Amino acid sequence: MDRLGIDSLDAFLAWSTDRPEEFWGNVVDEVGFRWERRFDRVLDTSAGVEWAKWFIGGRLNIAANCLDRHAARANPAILWEGESGATRTVTFAELLEQSNRLANALQSMGIAAGDRVALVMPMVPEVVAILYACFKLGAIPVPIFAGFGAGAIASRIEDSGAKVVFTADKLVRRGHVHAIAEKVTHPRTILFHYDQQAWADPLDDHSPEFDTPAFDSETTALILYTSGTTGKPKGTVHTHAGALAQVTKEIYLGLDHKPEDRFWWLSDIGWMMGPWSILGNHHFGGTIFMYDGAPDFPGPDRLWQMIERHGITTFGISPTAIRVLMRSDSVQRYAMNSLRILGSTGEPWDDVSYRWFFDKVGKGRSPVINLSGGTEIIGSFLMPMPIQPLKSCTLGGPAPGMAVDVFDEQGRPVRGRTGYLVCTKPAPSMTRGFWGDSQRYIDTYWSRFPGVWWHGDWASVDADGCWFLHGRADEAMNVAGRKLGPAEVEAAALEHPAVREAACIGVPDEIKGECPIAFVVLKDGFDDSQSLRAAITAKIAEVLGPAFRPRLVITIAELPKTQSGKVVRRLIRQRYLGEQAGDTSTVQNPSALDAIAARPA
Repeated sequence: MDRLGIDSLDAFLAWSTDRPEEFWGNVVDEVGFRWERRFDRVLDTSAGVEWAKWFIGGRLNIAANCLDRHAARANPAILWEGESGATRTVTFAELLEQSNRLANALQSMGIAAGDRVALVMPMVPEVVAILYACFKLGAIPVPIFAGFGAGAIASRIEDSGAKVVFTADKLVRRGHVHAIAEKVTHPRTILFHYDQQAWADPLDDHSPEFDTPAFDSETTALILYTSGTTGKPKGTVHTHAGALAQVTKEIYLGLDHKPEDRFWWLSDIGWMMGPWSILGNHHFGGTIFMYDGAPDFPGPDRLWQMIERHGITTFGISPTAIRVLMRSDSVQRYAMNSLRILGSTGEPWDDVSYRWFFDKVGKGRSPVINLSGGTEIIGSFLMPMPIQPLKSCTLGGPAPGMAVDVFDEQGRPVRGRTGYLVCTKPAPSMTRGFWGDSQRYIDTYWSRFPGVWWHGDWASVDADGCWFLHGRADEAMNVAGRKLGPAEVEAAALEHPAVREAACIGVPDEIKGECPIAFVVLKDGFDDSQSLRAAITAKIAEVLGPAFRPRLVITIAELPKTQSGKVVRRLIRQRYLGEQAGDTSTVQNPSALDAIAARPA
């Protein structure tokens, strides 16, 4: 703000959205992008705002910015701790050598620019080396949550067309071993031995030297999967320049990056916040902390111990995790004097949990930088600045450079009541469509209000200008901060031989925020029983992973549908929760809804 001659935060935010080309051009200079060739112009919307291109003519590589230039830095690139208490420290020089060896190994296997490489890995330092190796080659990494079931993993690998899959033999949670590799079916896998923290194949035999090339700004850098309300998961496509511009802006401005920071966001490489944390901090040569384990094992003070032990300065977590941890008062025993910034994302807060996080973890001295955006933009639409006053649970307001608004049903801005969160101008990190399905991308984000990004969240702005989120406006669920589409749960239920049809809804959950409930229609010859419902529940958990196990499976004679055969999940949810139902005039079999209304919540 000083450099630009802007004297107030409001004026800065207004400038960032009123003049986005100036803002983003300044951002990449401010954060120190290393270009092989600087861009000719910032933005091109000639193909429509939905297909905006950024930093036209520029050439760069994420790996050159986030890794290669920091090889001589003294501070660690990665501090790691496993659930067992084992620790590792990886320097930038060591990470560069590992990434170069992996890039050469992949190249020797025939992997080239544009090829997809999937990661189904625990949260170990090797995932960082894999990301950078792919960026160096121009290959496209596809991180996948290792806690998914075999079906969810397979669908993402198949959709991406990955030519190679990195995986591990196992991970450990709460002292129990969970196999990973046996869930991965692919002809070309590279195996990591968890206990030895080493690759099964001699990847270290490859050269530690690799000449990192630059790519066009719009070259695809990575694919991140998110779930929708219908159909298969969506592969969001992110570019070398666009993704890096967003994540560095947020780490620099919202999280107030300092050279001495030790940054920890409790996440997984399979969720957006994993790559976001790595790239955003490493661009500045910063140190990240990685933990692979349960947050409350062997006791509820595990996180607080690690914050003190490793001198963490910036700590991010989900509201769900805080709601679990606040059951214990052990946090009071830890001063955690190193902390100066708290972060959160994934779902709306409640006042009690938010205040506990602020008062008990941050000791009332650290602002809560509450972010909200999505995998689709590998970043945030809403993000408070650390210099502004905050109310409990607020997200502050629009993140710099994000032209965010709240619309009513007619597409008009509203204040003081709940509406739809939208973005009225493009941003560099918006997905360049869905992998292999451009029309679905348009239908999902750009069809409700033409020329405006509709994100699917309920939001509001109060009289003081503070912004809040109120959950999903579409049918997707937010299970412990992880977006889950009802179609995925339904497809998993249909894998059980007794299930003819299925519908899934998300219902409020005190700990996870939302929890799935599945309604199933049984095939002829199968009788409803507690054991059968338990078996269907187990099948869903097997396919999707135990984190997405439904709270209940309820059998029903028929699913309520429209005349065109569409299952009306919204009405099912309203009837099940005893809420006032919306328009039911299109339902061809209203008696099915009546049966649901009779069920106890």
